[in-house]
Amino acid sequence: MMRFWLAAGIAAWGADLAPAVPGNMRNSEADALVLRDGRVMLAWTEFTGDGRSDWSGARLSARISPDQGETWGERFTLQENIGAMNVMEPDLLRLKSGKVLFLFCRKNSPADCAPMVRLSKDDAKTFSPPVPMTISPSPSYTGFNHDRAIQLRGGRVLMPVFFTSDYRTDPHIRSRVYYSDDEGATWKPSETILDLPHSKAGAQEPGVIELRDGRVMLWVRTDLGRIYRAYSRDKGRTFSALQPVAGLESPLSPQSIKRHPKSGDLILVWNNSPKLRTPLSTAVSRDEGLTWERVKVLDEMPEATFAYTSLEWLRDRALLSYYVGANGGWSLRVKALPLNWFYQ
Repeated sequence: MMRFWLAAGIAAWGADLAPAVPGNMRNSEADALVLRDGRVMLAWTEFTGDGRSDWSGARLSARISPDQGETWGERFTLQENIGAMNVMEPDLLRLKSGKVLFLFCRKNSPADCAPMVRLSKDDAKTFSPPVPMTISPSPSYTGFNHDRAIQLRGGRVLMPVFFTSDYRTDPHIRSRVYYSDDEGATWKPSETILDLPHSKAGAQEPGVIELRDGRVMLWVRTDLGRIYRAYSRDKGRTFSALQPVAGLESPLSPQSIKRHPKSGDLILVWNNSPKLRTPLSTAVSRDEGLTWERVKVLDEMPEATFAYTSLEWLRDRALLSYYVGANGGWSLRVKALPLNWFYQ
């Protein structure tokens, strides 16, 4: 792979792991899973043909790295397309039991997108057949972002989703959380539906993280130039009203938030702009997301866009993935950074 020197004396590996080429013009929405033997599997949405829209044909592909993201093996199919349109948004979660929960979206139409659930008991070598999550309303356009599922300290799994009855006739999006207390076998919806009625786009592409005090913080992308967030005190069953995050600008583009494995701080990856999907930046919060500091540029190129990030902590580095939109296509880029990079 190529080696990027992001700061004096700090080396980081990175490359376009799945570049856009004729016949495969979009590669995006990735999630990484650390296997028990230390290898790393990265799954992503591989679009087939020259289609680049969310309605184009796609399957879920994967590659495995034996060396913390420095080199990668050949791609293989993790999930065939079982939708009339596509399958998208791989989400791989290592459960406390050691099993691997694998969720993805099966899309038949802009009025029929359903979360699908699979489970592995052998470290992602094989998975159970895909089963649709029970959602309401059904059918509906209910989706989620990659790298979103979390398991709380008490064992409950949370999966934040966005939905509308039909995206063609009602593009105003709302969000909620589904939760499972039996490792994804059954799911219940949150009582709270999160919305921003004054926003044309609504409350889109939610993410969640458990805070030190046991609350769950949920955030959404909006068209209001800001990230909005809400809180749950009952493990995802109900949420407070959405409020803007002070001090941060953000376009209509999703964000990633994870807890740093060494410092315990929250790390944000997002587009630091009110309207554009560039630059792609990171920030640190030492107070559980109330304020953000140490803003750094992760990637920036003239006439390119960056979005749909994932973040996984490896043994001694952070592995990030995101799409690079340039020259009419979307390429999947990965970077492996030292854990202290966010503080340099």
